Amino acid sequence: MPASTSSPFYHQNTTSLCKPSLISKTRNLKVHSQLRCPIISPEDRWGTWASLFAIGAFGLWSEKTKIGSMVSAALVSTLVGLAASNLGIIPFEAPAYSVYMRFLLPLAVPLLLFRADLRRVLRSTGTLLLAFLLGSGHNPCLCFWMTVSTIIGTLVAFLMVPMRSLGSDNWKIASALMGSYIGGVNYIAISEALGVSPSVLAAGVTADNVICAIYFMVLFALASKVAPESSTSTDDVETNSDSKMESKIPVLQSATALAVSFSICKVASYVTNLYNIEGGILPGVTAIVVILATLFPKQFGELAPAGDALALVLMQVFFGVVGASGSIRNVIETAPSIFLFAMIQVAVHLAVMLGLGKLLGFDLKLLLLASNAILAAQRLRVGWPQLKDGDLWLSQGF
Repeated sequence: MPASTSSPFYHQNTTSLCKPSLISKTRNLKVHSQLRCPIISPEDRWGTWASLFAIGAFGLWSEKTKIGSMVSAALVSTLVGLAASNLGIIPFEAPAYSVYMRFLLPLAVPLLLFRADLRRVLRSTGTLLLAFLLGSGHNPCLCFWMTVSTIIGTLVAFLMVPMRSLGSDNWKIASALMGSYIGGVNYIAISEALGVSPSVLAAGVTADNVICAIYFMVLFALASKVAPESSTSTDDVETNSDSKMESKIPVLQSATALAVSFSICKVASYVTNLYNIEGGILPGVTAIVVILATLFPKQFGELAPAGDALALVLMQVFFGVVGASGSIRNVIETAPSIFLFAMIQVAVHLAVMLGLGKLLGFDLKLLLLASNAILAAQRLRVGWPQLKDGDLWLSQGF
């Protein structure tokens, strides 16, 4: 039977339940529960998609403000996505994120590259493209130095943060992160080849998501300081006039651009599945659309304004997904040493890259492009079109 309200037992227990320490723990538990169970659950697909597109729209709107125009819509969307997930509004992981990365991200690549006529690229950016591939004169290859900077960053980070708490997995996770940051989507493949334990592998993915979000912010902050280039070429004049007509895109062009992009993705998916090329969808899509845009420049050039507008929306959602995937709490709870290791690794890469690049006389824009292509690989390379002089950046980067 329950104790009487006048009994000592009742007062003793009710007093203990009202202790400030217990109330504080209860409040902490509620906050923790809210972060674990966000307002918009992963199963709420409509809610998740609405949030992602709202983040993208906010990023685009922010460029109309003074601060937003200084940092770019991409950075704003990434920051808002990171804040929304870590404040318990949207989830860190959701089926919608996987759907986007698997289908909508490859779909955006052809839409971005309808102007990627190789002959036009060589005419308008031949000097910088040559520097990117071969270096200039007696200087070493820029890509070689970018790779070396990542290796140096890994060695320095391992000396400073050896991750001894991971046991024998410490050098394995370091190798997997280095392989991933040198280029490609190699993290899972290298981890499996080296036999990294599942728990450490998952912790590395979490840390990598946060690091990539931070790296993305730094990269775009640095890129926003690059002065726009003036150009008098007829191709660039046509591009500028197309961008002015962006708000008056015919429905037929938009529908055709989507149909072509879906078809290119289908062909790339079929080829990669036929030859069992893991992670080959984005390179495959890129190769196909560049070949087609070079062979049929007039036809694809007519679709470019529609493709740019559609891709702009899809890419803003991408930046929101990148930010939302970064769980700062999980990094702190699971493996802070991996996070510190990766942060030092990337920081040294940037320091070596910018330092050597300045000594060798490379342009800041070119250095940032090379860093993105090597460190962030397929995952972030498609983010460059949102920068100022996007078409010029895009043609060089790809």
